Amino acid sequence: MLGALTIHRLLEKMKEVDASDLHIKIGSPPVLRIASALHRIDAPVLNGDDTRQLLTPIIPPHLKQQFEQAGGVDFSHTESADARFRCSIFHAGGGVHAAIRRVNPVIPSFDELHLPSIYRKVADTTHEGLVVICGVTGCGKSTTLAAMIDHINETRHCNIITIEDPVEYLFRPNQSFISQREIGIDVADFPLALRSAVRQDPDVIMIGEMRDRETMMAGLQSAETGHTVFVTLHTADTMQSFARILEFFPSSEHKFIRSSLANGLGAIMAQRLLPSVREDVARVPATEVLLNTPIVQEKIREAQDEDMPAIIHSSEGEGMHDFTSSLARLVDEEWVDLRTAERYAPNREALISKVRGIEVAADKLIQRVKR
Repeated sequence: MLGALTIHRLLEKMKEVDASDLHIKIGSPPVLRIASALHRIDAPVLNGDDTRQLLTPIIPPHLKQQFEQAGGVDFSHTESADARFRCSIFHAGGGVHAAIRRVNPVIPSFDELHLPSIYRKVADTTHEGLVVICGVTGCGKSTTLAAMIDHINETRHCNIITIEDPVEYLFRPNQSFISQREIGIDVADFPLALRSAVRQDPDVIMIGEMRDRETMMAGLQSAETGHTVFVTLHTADTMQSFARILEFFPSSEHKFIRSSLANGLGAIMAQRLLPSVREDVARVPATEVLLNTPIVQEKIREAQDEDMPAIIHSSEGEGMHDFTSSLARLVDEEWVDLRTAERYAPNREALISKVRGIEVAADKLIQRVKR
């Protein structure tokens, strides 16, 4: 039934049409995500035999037993030097399904990602502490993290150790020395990798994703003892990150964890990707940034997280900003239209008020210039 359709042809098609993701499921033809929208490929509907036949060739031999026993595996797959993919293959509905993300072979810069200048400043000035990049699935966390690590690689003499599951971008040593360790291939798990990393004289440690209590504790301790630790966290914004970190630990340990966070946190940087109105750019990030200033440290220790939004809002001159300000800037600079920004805004009324404030200020400036 598959005919000429193979997984290798599908992966090549992703590159041709600049698709970010490929979805393979029973009861549907293969589906590509292009500029945030899903598109069915002109192909027959797949059944259980088809999906297994398509996907089995790319499952690494050392993961096949785990796939059958655990019901799913995540791994990286390379077709060629410029064609790398992050694969999640899993059992569902009595068959085999997959979500496959195409990884850009070139690590983009901050400018290419359209990130605000505070991202570069954090990468340049954070020489110890925990930097958290957070957001929902598909928001570009891993790419932003890679951009920050590669910027350090290009500008500082550091020993960098990455711990990833799977490895997504290949870093090429520049000013820094880099060791990339993949879970399941180079080391058994994140906690073991982190315990080893602190004995390997690192300046910078990158952890692909914080997933459990032990990894979180090791990351915090590494940050407190003078290392720079970059991590990703699956939360929608900076406020949820505090709650998520505390969820890893019993309530009896929260006071201790808050103290560790107050001492070791460098920054929390959240992002969401929005479709752009510019023809040459598919998506742009709206961002929210919290820096660990003395007043933020105090609020973390005293469990006064509810004060953080006001601190962010009143500290924009220091590089901090919330999603509303970021969205208003994207509208003002004509990256996204107002209707799109409203759809992603935490508070629609606050966004409209902010945009109108920008418009009024711009009108007054124009009038002064005309005089």
